[in-house]
Amino acid sequence: MPQAPLDLLLLPTWLVPVEPAGVVLREHGLGIRDGHIVLIAPRAEALRHPASEVRELPDCLLAPGLINAHGHAAMTLLRGIADDLPLMTWLHEHIWPAEGKWVDEAFVRDGTDLAIAEQIKGGISCFSDMYFYPQTAVECVHKAGVRAQITVPVLDFPVPGALNAAEALRKGLQLFDDLKQHPRIRIAFGPHAPYTVSDDKLEQVRMLADELDAGIHMHVHETAQEVAEAVAKHGERPLARLGLLGPRFQAVHMTQIDDDDLALLVEHNCSIVHCPESNLKLASGFCPVERLWQAGVNVAIGTDGAASNNDLDLLGETRTAALLAKAVSGSATALNAHSALRMATLNGARALGLDAQVGSLETGKLADLVAFDLSGLAQQPVYDPVSQLVYASARDCVKHLWVGGKQLLDEGRLTRMDERELIARARDWGRKIGRGSPEPATN
Repeated sequence: MPQAPLDLLLLPTWLVPVEPAGVVLREHGLGIRDGHIVLIAPRAEALRHPASEVRELPDCLLAPGLINAHGHAAMTLLRGIADDLPLMTWLHEHIWPAEGKWVDEAFVRDGTDLAIAEQIKGGISCFSDMYFYPQTAVECVHKAGVRAQITVPVLDFPVPGALNAAEALRKGLQLFDDLKQHPRIRIAFGPHAPYTVSDDKLEQVRMLADELDAGIHMHVHETAQEVAEAVAKHGERPLARLGLLGPRFQAVHMTQIDDDDLALLVEHNCSIVHCPESNLKLASGFCPVERLWQAGVNVAIGTDGAASNNDLDLLGETRTAALLAKAVSGSATALNAHSALRMATLNGARALGLDAQVGSLETGKLADLVAFDLSGLAQQPVYDPVSQLVYASARDCVKHLWVGGKQLLDEGRLTRMDERELIARARDWGRKIGRGSPEPATN
């Protein structure tokens, strides 16, 4: 019985599958049916397959959609509110007071929508979100058509949307139940940091995560001060005493790593989410990416929130990560362009437990794809398209994006979201927050 026609056949100049590593396929086609990749073949062979739509992508590099493995989506509405400050001053004196005053469901809805749109336009098909009112973020993701890991916030003190950790976990468990069959949304636990979540709550998170086979996403070893205070208080480093380590543990930042920390990460097969630009801006330190990579630790990449970055540009973050890895290790060969792209795609998928579904262009995987246009002046001439992408391109070269075979960006234009409306809503918030007015949000 003949197979049904392809839903879509894409014909880029270059196709970078990421797995196998280091491969660039020139003049190949990629076929999609029912949201999955079902064909990767040389152009002439691919064109022999009937397709409902054939799309030529001249001068484009087709790659897996980028995966932003750590961020705080709704914090787009606090972009630039407290710049050029150290982490604890930034948090205690500016961000937490602003969040206490302004964050409600409307704030999270409008900020998350803004973040999703920015990320789609930057080639990001999947992101991890760690913020308040996760149910509202879920609704935004569901409507927008993007893929995401939404984490349940767990802290020792009251936060927007939850009077205590027990309430946050109760609401989070309901989300697990409601979304266990959702094709694009995965729920994980998000204990904030070792210094904001007590041991008993961490133990509860560990038990629930084991029971539900869920990820645990946490800021860990973000600064030298955090580690020093933990050693002074408990006599050991935070990573060693967490009790959460394992293949589902997503350790965010990890700028402070000694030999014992590295041994623990390797032993427990943890993932690290590297946020180089946020770490640089807050002077938090340097994650030793090349050392981790050589030890076999899975390192993904994240933007962090727009209040500490200040953008959600994962392509730019990938370039910074590659350059910083060379400087920190003292080796110009550290984290080459292909490895950096892998960190922003397949490694991110692995960190979020999604690598069987997305993160590389392989038949059977979901069709989460991005097309980068390398026809611009600044990309010429193209000797190595992956090198040109990582070292010579900006996110304005993102031309198309598909998630599960559905196109969310077409010729640089959002297909499901109104950009002008998003800007207007964000400016509304900017006016209110900027003048400190308590008036309610505009719907």
